[in-house]
Amino acid sequence: MKLWPKLIILGMMCGGLATARTHERSGEPHSDKAASSEKKALESPLATSNEIDKTANAENEIPKKFWSGYFEARPKLFLVDPQGLLSPVNQRDRLAFLNYHADDSAIDLFVYVFKGNQEIPGEVRVEEMVERFFTKGRPAAVIFYHMGRPQRSVLYLSPALTDVIPAAEQKRAMESAVIQASKDDDPARQIEGFLVQMSIRIYWMEKMLDGRAVVDERLSGTSDALVVPVRKPTVMEKLQPLIDEAKRFTIPAAGVGVLLVLLIMIAWLQRRSRYRFPEFEVEPRLGGSHAAGVGAVISFVSAAVPPASQRDQVPDYLHRA
Repeated sequence: MKLWPKLIILGMMCGGLATARTHERSGEPHSDKAASSEKKALESPLATSNEIDKTANAENEIPKKFWSGYFEARPKLFLVDPQGLLSPVNQRDRLAFLNYHADDSAIDLFVYVFKGNQEIPGEVRVEEMVERFFTKGRPAAVIFYHMGRPQRSVLYLSPALTDVIPAAEQKRAMESAVIQASKDDDPARQIEGFLVQMSIRIYWMEKMLDGRAVVDERLSGTSDALVVPVRKPTVMEKLQPLIDEAKRFTIPAAGVGVLLVLLIMIAWLQRRSRYRFPEFEVEPRLGGSHAAGVGAVISFVSAAVPPASQRDQVPDYLHRA
């Protein structure tokens, strides 16, 4: 048997003896109770990862006192923030934007605001809640937004949109909004950029509705509930098909127009042009100013017409007086 295992055993025995003597000198005898507690702590099973995750989720769950404000009924306003995570100014601005979006779009946008690390309670079935609250009335997009962590946000669509808007388009809308929000570090500005980009993406979702009629209905609640009127198409929207068709011929028509303008300018300049003929002095021959019966007189009928076009000369006496 080798020497070093014996040395290790001897060292452990010496250590235990030194500990016992220390307790005796300090007046605290080494009790069996302390030893049993240490043994029990070592023998107790360690918490598993699932148990740790459940404990963490329970700590991050939304407090029960706010459950009714989030999940009890269809919201009266487009912004749901019972915890007051947004300042009064930001809350007012975000709600004004959502109201403006509802006036200009056929799809409403509802936003539930949570803390960045908060978890939805396990008792809440979000899909069932959205289906129950948003089946009737105008189509709606519902956002569960986490302050400071927009990448955790989730988009839900009302049943009227679920079969129309493909999952790929929903994913693109969320990615675009998250990218826009991530450009800023301030949580208040993040939610502002997120909602603006999501409103733009909802406009493209609206194009996929194929002109379906949207029912105008009051939001459930008290008599002062928000009323969203049906948006009538503007004159520009009515003329948009004609404008799109005309864009195909814009460049050719512009080229033809420029050519016509050039031709008109050239004709106008030619009409205003005048031709002047120089006077040549002829030297006298044989002392006379002109030859007897020899020579010719050239005259032009019009001073506004080029000489080349007046080849057929007419004597003056044949002209009418």
